[in-house]
Amino acid sequence: MKIFIYIIMAISLVLLGYNVTKINWSSPLAGESSVALIGVLACACAIILLWILLLSKKIEKLN
Repeated sequence: MKIFIYIIMAISLVLLGYNVTKINWSSPLAGESSVALIGVLACACAIILLWILLLSKKIEKLN
């Protein structure tokens, strides 16, 4: 399970980097830049949630 979580986190990081390159910084809320912004936020949320899952698994092992 731990390896699977790390794989998903790596995929999220790659997608986050890709979406950051697609953002038009002069007008980030217009056209496809808004889709890229949503993708960046979704990837960031996925990484945070997976990190929380890893921490909860570590805490569960301690009990």
